Amino acid sequence: MNGLGIVAALAAESRPLGAGSRGPDGAVTLADGTLLILSGVGLSAAADAARRLAAAGARALVSWGMAGGLDPALAAGTLVLPAEIISPEGSSFTTAPDWRERVSGAIAAQLPVCCGRLLTCREALRSVAAKALAFRETAAVAVDMESSAIAEVAAAERLPFLAVRAIVDGAADEVPTAALNAATVGTGALRIGRLLAALARTPGELPSLIRLAGRYRSARRALSVVARSGAVAPQALRGLPGGALT
Repeated sequence: MNGLGIVAALAAESRPLGAGSRGPDGAVTLADGTLLILSGVGLSAAADAARRLAAAGARALVSWGMAGGLDPALAAGTLVLPAEIISPEGSSFTTAPDWRERVSGAIAAQLPVCCGRLLTCREALRSVAAKALAFRETAAVAVDMESSAIAEVAAAERLPFLAVRAIVDGAADEVPTAALNAATVGTGALRIGRLLAALARTPGELPSLIRLAGRYRSARRALSVVARSGAVAPQALRGLPGGALT
């Protein structure tokens, strides 16, 4: 293990990181020695994954994956490297500034990067109205359902923390119910059967689902750029306050 632990909610989000070997505890060791746990969707699952990584020896934690846009200026594929994470209860957690700046500097020439606030919610914000309200009330540029839980564990363990999130649905995009039903809380899998069943019940969502698929490809390309850059790797963490990953 190289000291880095990554939590991703879904297998689809983790694929840009590459393949690895799965241990008996369910954690995946990637080619560079990074530990990856697919937590499933939601705060509780993400917190459990982060604690497992810390117990396994991780000396820095990353929340990795996709997010919904709240700021209308952010298009699908924009990479969000938030300086601050806001929890559902309004608590604030900061990310490691030197680490964040190194990652941003490594990819800024290839991707639009935003370092604004990231809001974590207990439930998905699927409507344009809900996103607009969250943007007004919190000034967060994007939203997910896991990062604050991982940040809280990192703070408790005194570990450097970074969130790497690519925008999928923008502020003006409604999220189809079928897409939400396909993501199972507490697992790292997308349930295609659930997706098809939900689509059969609400066939009018097909155009929105097709648009979301295009947005997903943009977000996945952004995560692939970050993964290929190697900037999240341990060597980029040397010299952080506390001497992390020396």
